[in-house]
This record gives sequence, structure tokens and C-alpha cells, in this order.
Amino acid sequence: MTAARPRVGWYVHHHGHGHLHRALAVGAELGRRGAEVTVLSSLAPDPAHAGPWVRLPRDDGGDPAALADPTARGRLHWAPVHHDGLRERTHRVSAWIAEHRPDVVVCDVSQEVALLCRLHGVPVVSVVQPGDRGDGPHRLGLGLAAALVACWPPAAGDLVSGLPATDVRRVVAVGGLSRFPVAPALPAAERTGEVVVFGGSGGTAWTPAQLDVLATRAGRPVQVLGTGSWEERPFDRLRSAAVVVVQAGQNALAEVAAARVPAVVVPADRPHDEQRTTARALARGDWPVRVLDDLEHDDWPTLLTEVASLDGARWAGWCDGGAPVRFADVVLDVAAGARHPGDGLVA
Repeated sequence: MTAARPRVGWYVHHHGHGHLHRALAVGAELGRRGAEVTVLSSLAPDPAHAGPWVRLPRDDGGDPAALADPTARGRLHWAPVHHDGLRERTHRVSAWIAEHRPDVVVCDVSQEVALLCRLHGVPVVSVVQPGDRGDGPHRLGLGLAAALVACWPPAAGDLVSGLPATDVRRVVAVGGLSRFPVAPALPAAERTGEVVVFGGSGGTAWTPAQLDVLATRAGRPVQVLGTGSWEERPFDRLRSAAVVVVQAGQNALAEVAAARVPAVVVPADRPHDEQRTTARALARGDWPVRVLDDLEHDDWPTLLTEVASLDGARWAGWCDGGAPVRFADVVLDVAAGARHPGDGLVA
């Protein structure tokens, strides 16, 4: 039986900033609806989060050679044996569950944390990333979740493969989820004419030498944001650019879409073919983008002029600003004891 005030745990993976930004955006929406959201993460507490924060030890420290059997012979993604950080990490999650008795935990993302919470009898809402998730840990962790949420729009199609069809049908695509509110596309006359290269904090496939070549060949000013250093408030620069060059990470794309600026999308190599799966969906859809395999291009000035002429308002189908509300709906459905309608079994 759920309390009058739903108790929500939110596990935030420490790699990059995208997982945190999703938690902050949806957590704020949940808070507006009266839920108490506790973040569990190795990241330092973020002042933008108004609720409790459980700081978790890292489970990947120490000599890499000493990390024995971290995948349990392929059954898990990461659980090295005899690792003090992992032991204390799981203990803190378990202790928090025992003390606070959450109604639901959102996992973004860790199949091991999802499994741990479910073994404590707590229903889980898991975030699904694009790409091939047919390995054993994904099939286990996503399969046991009470609900599955994806941060791409239904119009993009099924961007996850390798799962049983019954689980694919349970994925609720809430749309691109941006930490920034959607803004109308600026008229061409109000744009700076520059190219903004927008990278995330979770790593980049672009070397400084490649970016130097792009700047030389672009035929217009190039501003680099967030590649090699973190840009905290990039939105105004994005919105006023003529074109953004961006990788195919979910959060970066959502922020470009929210800014309603056309883009050249260059997917990075990521595990599970994550970004290339997203890029293929963009290439076959009616989005204001052009997709390249890499930064090598014979005629950047012509390409950038073509992309700058695309209508940024067409991003509305990717990110309409309603993703946090739709995500919160799923979480509160599960907290209230109902399966999400995607299951076909609503209490």
C-alpha cells in the first residue's frame, strides 16, 4: 500500500551528466505532484535537487588487474568480487530500502541495481538506452522491471533490439528529455551564423586535431562547447547558432531539439551500437538533420549552408517539452501499485 506521499528512489549512473539531468527534470515534476524523490548515486549532491541524496561509493576503483570476474562469467555487467566499494555500495542501497521502504526505484542505468532493488521486493522503473540490449544482463535487468521508459519519441520507431518482443512492447517512449525548456526556433536574421560543436561530458570521439580541421574548412565561425570541458549553460549559444554539430547521445540531441536548431549529427562509437542506432533513426525520419559517419567531409561549407536552411521547428516531433510529465506518469503508476498500461495489466 502506497503512502499518501509516494516515496521514489532514483539511481543515477555517474558517467557523464545525462543521467543526472534526467533525474533532476523528472524529479522536479514528481516533487510538484507531492512525491519525495531520493537520489542514489556516486555523484556529489546537486543543489538543484530538493530532496534527500544517498552518496554511494564507487565500485570501479583500485588496480584494474585486481578486479576479478567483474561480469560473473557474463551474467552481469559489473560486480567484481571482493571489492570493498561494491560491498559498501550495495549495503547502502539495501540499508536505505530497509529504512525508507520506497514505493518504486527508477534505475538510470544499472541492471545490477535494478536486480538488487527487485530482490528487496521493490518495483523498478528502468530506463532503456538505444541499441542492442540482447545480452544476458540487459535481458534480466530490463525483463524484471515493472515498467520500461525510453527517452526518444514513438515516431523514431523501436530503437532497442535484442529483447524479447514482450519487453519491447512494454517500452514507453516519452520523447526527447531536455533539461532546458523548449524554445521557438529563432529567425535566420537573429542567428549568429556560427557553427556550434556540442559535445557531452561522457566522452567524445573527436580529437582536437579533427576539430581544428573542421574549424578550418567550415567557411564560417566555429564555437566548441562541452568537448574536452563541461559547458554548464550552453542553451543560449545553441539556440542562436546557424547549425550545431553534435554526437547522437540522447541528452545532447534532446537539448539541440529543445533549442530548435538544425544539426549535423555524427554518432560516436559506443557500447551496444547505442549512438549509431539513434543516428539511423534520425537519418530515416523527418528531422532537421544530416547524419555523417564521421567528421570527414569533402565540402563543409555547402553542407552547413544546406543544414542551416532546414526548419528547426521540425524538432518538435522529437522533443515537445512533455517528456518529464510522461515519465513521471509511469513512475507514479508503478508507485501506486499498477502495472503501466504498456503491460496490458493495469491494477
